[in-house]
Amino acid sequence: MSPPSVAPGAPVGASPYEIAHLTHVRPKHYGRWIAAALVLACFAAVVKAFVEGQIAWAVVGQFLTASAILSGLVNTVAMTVWAMALGVTLGVLFAIMKMSPNPVLRWLAGFYIWFFRGTPLLLQLLLWFNLALVFPRIGVPGLIEWRTVDVMTPFMATLLGLGINQGAYTAEVVRGGILSVDLGQTEAAKTIGMTRLTTLRRIVLPQAMRVIIPPIGNEVISMVKLTSVASVIQYSEILRNAQTIYFANARVIELLIVAAIWYLAVVTVLSVGQHVLERRFARGGRTQARPEAAAEGGPA
Repeated sequence: MSPPSVAPGAPVGASPYEIAHLTHVRPKHYGRWIAAALVLACFAAVVKAFVEGQIAWAVVGQFLTASAILSGLVNTVAMTVWAMALGVTLGVLFAIMKMSPNPVLRWLAGFYIWFFRGTPLLLQLLLWFNLALVFPRIGVPGLIEWRTVDVMTPFMATLLGLGINQGAYTAEVVRGGILSVDLGQTEAAKTIGMTRLTTLRRIVLPQAMRVIIPPIGNEVISMVKLTSVASVIQYSEILRNAQTIYFANARVIELLIVAAIWYLAVVTVLSVGQHVLERRFARGGRTQARPEAAAEGGPA
């Protein structure tokens, strides 16, 4: 039977048998209790203010499922999906261009990322919405043309503004994910005759997804909230429709609470989806690590 271990904090050189009779005293975390009490007090004060404030909660319930609000919700979700699809497509394309050995492609990708990350999103939305002031007509001259004011609707201006802006940020995320993959795997793919694009599609991108998915998930959640900026160019998302209603009935705080509830609901669903995707790709990374551990004599 091995002797008991010496308790932490015992005098140096003390025998385990000399301190065996001592009673273990748990430390008193007074700071934690005080901090928790302050947080709960602040939370209770906020709840009390909303309960006792001049808020007609019946109006909140009435407009929570109003047709105008639900229509704005659909537009918000649809714009999030379309803008992220455009942003991810452009992000992958310009990330590949940024890492291309072609200097022209690298310069073009660098300019795109620099410009759209360096100018405010609101400014970009306004530029797209007022594009007709620069290009009265768009299309192929002499073949097919449209009036820009007819093409650049609030939906199209919002899609281009959000999607192209998102592409600049996604390009850097994708480039970071590609750089995280061991260069030796790319070199091995070249030795068996794989082209650059095939190597990227079959070897590099599947492994880079474990690094790319978490920030892209955050960008999707951010995009849900960024759609509210499009209210300035008359795109009918949740906040825009809520403003239209409270301009008519003067129930400002009630309609803002309705919009907040729906934003939180959408973000919560997307957060759960992000968590599931992260676990799936993380499981794939652990699966790849097992053969290496087995080869080194570790547990399979």
